[in-house]
Amino acid sequence: MNRLHFVRYTGIFLVLLVIFLNVPYIRLTQIFEYDDILRKPIGDVLTKFHAGGLQLILTWFTFGLSALLFIPASILLHKIIDRQGSPYLAIATAMGCLSGVLQAVGLMRWVFVVPLLANLYVDSVSSVATREAVKVVYQAVHQYGGVVIGEHLGQTLLIGWTIGVGIAMLRSPIFKRWVAWYGMMTTPMLLIGQTELLATAIPSILAIELTPIGFILWEIWLLIVGFSLLLVSPAKLEHLDKFANPKPTKNNDHQ
Repeated sequence: MNRLHFVRYTGIFLVLLVIFLNVPYIRLTQIFEYDDILRKPIGDVLTKFHAGGLQLILTWFTFGLSALLFIPASILLHKIIDRQGSPYLAIATAMGCLSGVLQAVGLMRWVFVVPLLANLYVDSVSSVATREAVKVVYQAVHQYGGVVIGEHLGQTLLIGWTIGVGIAMLRSPIFKRWVAWYGMMTTPMLLIGQTELLATAIPSILAIELTPIGFILWEIWLLIVGFSLLLVSPAKLEHLDKFANPKPTKNNDHQ
C-alpha cells in the first residue's frame, strides 16, 4: 500500500468511526431514553433496562466496542502526521489509545454489570432490602465505572490527545491551519463540562453542561479531519515525505 492509499484509507476509517459512534448512541436514545434516563430514579433506570432485554444489551455492547476503534484511529493518524522533532505526538497518541480503552471499560458496565442488577431488582422474590442494596451497588458502579473511569479519565485523556494532535497538525502540510485550531477550540468546552462530573461528588461546584455541545463539535472536527485526508493531494504528501526524509547532502571533498 502506497502512502496516498494509506492516507485515504485512514480518512475513510475516521469518517466511519464517527458513524459507528453515533449509530448505537442514537439507538440508545430511542429505546432507552439515553442519556435523560440517567437523571431519573435508579429504580426506573433498572426497570427500563430490564424491559429493553437482549436488544438493549447488544446495543450497549456495540457502543462499547465503537470506543475501542479510537485506538487504531489514534495510531493511524499518528503515522500520518508524525514528523521529526514532535516527541509529544507519541505521548498524545498513547493518551488517545488509553482514552479509547477507558471509555470502553466505562460503557461495558451496561453489558456485564447492570443486567445482573436489573434482573435482581425486578425479581418478584427480591425483598425491599435487596432492592435497596441493588440501588446502592448500581450507584457505586455507575459513579466509579462511568463517571470516574469512562467520563472523567477517558474524556480528560481525549482532551490531551486532541490538543497534541492539533499542535502537530499546525506543522503538517496535509491539514489547513484552521482544522487544527478548530479541533483545539473544542477542548475548553469538554474541560468545562467536567464540572458536571465533579458536581456529582461535590454539590457545591457549579455544574456547566457543555460536554454534549463539545462532543458534537469534536465529532464534526473528526469528520473534517477524515475528509481532509480523503481530499489530500499527492503533492502535499510528497512535500511531507521530503521533510521527513531529507536527502543526504553529497560530500564533494576529496581526500
